[in-house]
Amino acid sequence: MSPELTESEPLRVAVIGSGPSGFYATEALLKSDLPAAVDMYERLPTPYGLVRSGVAPDHPKLKQAIEVYARIAESPAFRFFGNVNVGEDLSVEELKQAYHAVIFTSGAQTDRKLGIAGEDLPGSHTATEFVGWYNGHPDFRDREFDLSCDTAVVIGQGNVAADVSRILAKTVDELKHTDIAEHALEVLAESKVREIWVVGRRGPAQAKFTSKELKEFGDLADCVPVIDPVELELGESSRAELEDKQNAGGRKVFELFQSFTQSPAAGKPRRIHFTFRKSPVELLGRARLEAVRLEHNRLSGEPFRQVAEGTGEFMQLDCGILFRSIGYRGVPVPGVPFDDKRGVIPNTEGRVVDGRSPVPQLYVAGWIKRGPTGIIGTNRADSVATVQSLLGDAAALKSLGQRSGAEETSRLLHERGIRYVSFSDWAKIDHSEIERGKPKGKPREKYTRTQEMLGLLD
Repeated sequence: MSPELTESEPLRVAVIGSGPSGFYATEALLKSDLPAAVDMYERLPTPYGLVRSGVAPDHPKLKQAIEVYARIAESPAFRFFGNVNVGEDLSVEELKQAYHAVIFTSGAQTDRKLGIAGEDLPGSHTATEFVGWYNGHPDFRDREFDLSCDTAVVIGQGNVAADVSRILAKTVDELKHTDIAEHALEVLAESKVREIWVVGRRGPAQAKFTSKELKEFGDLADCVPVIDPVELELGESSRAELEDKQNAGGRKVFELFQSFTQSPAAGKPRRIHFTFRKSPVELLGRARLEAVRLEHNRLSGEPFRQVAEGTGEFMQLDCGILFRSIGYRGVPVPGVPFDDKRGVIPNTEGRVVDGRSPVPQLYVAGWIKRGPTGIIGTNRADSVATVQSLLGDAAALKSLGQRSGAEETSRLLHERGIRYVSFSDWAKIDHSEIERGKPKGKPREKYTRTQEMLGLLD
């Protein structure tokens, strides 16, 4: 007979990753009918994942979700272990010995590749690098972006591509009172980029921008959005997509594209060009990127199922820097099955599987579960669904007997000389960042190196 769970001997769960999915899973566990204790493990010293290091600095309202996560962290049944890399500092097997269950919520940390010649030339970058760099992510603090060129190209037409393009297009005055990292602001202040091309594989009816993001391009101080009217010519299937009653968002985006076909406003030195039905086939350059070769595409197929096919016609776009933003994928965790093709941890309803067999004690939520889709709030329902699967397995998990949880893992970390960061430690870092930002009129000035943060705590 399984032992009963009590407040003193609760269901002990480790959550790996401290972004939205991790906090929503924690919330669901702590609100469940079973006594539960949750310990969250995060590779960085700071919590909140992409809400801190992925949301654009000029979109502060999207960061308000942090207030919800901070309230969840106030529970006495919650502990935070920052600066702990699961798979290196602690093994998955060690976590399975210390906890009844482990939920992986580590997101999609890398970019998909274009898979073309020249992709690794200096000057060719991932969107993740650039976003992490201007947001002060320690992994990308020392990346270098040469903005001394006239033309930049962004491959992709989703909201991350919009963020990259908008940050390139904005003036220092438009950014200096945000929480953008100071090192990035200094480089952007010296930028010589005047032409930004945003390239989509399919047509304007299939662009993945939201109308809210796209509208911002019409309000930039020194940059005007430009589209050649020919680019907006539509085939029958694309017209059907825009006429669909369920596609109000697509119609709004197309209407904004139409407004961008008007003559550029006088006196604005920068232009951002939206171009469609083109795929990069080669990046060109000797010592560094000098141009991108694009193939013109045609669309074929039924509405909402159209695919882009190359026409055999090409064009060359000279540029000095390029960012790819064509989707994201997760990275493997040692000791956990991984679907390399999809870039996710294979699972059935949140239960990790190896082949078709569930792996006892292991669960997954968020982008590492389903791929990089949806917005911040989408992760709540996804995490709740995973927790429901976990709670459905409660009898089997209880049968494992008592688990020591953080008592065991903190001992192992101490033995290995790992300085983990508690939530109260994070509060000190948080307070210091806010104080550093005040003289500059910024909401915070982030620490961008792990050692700087740890130095505040000793």
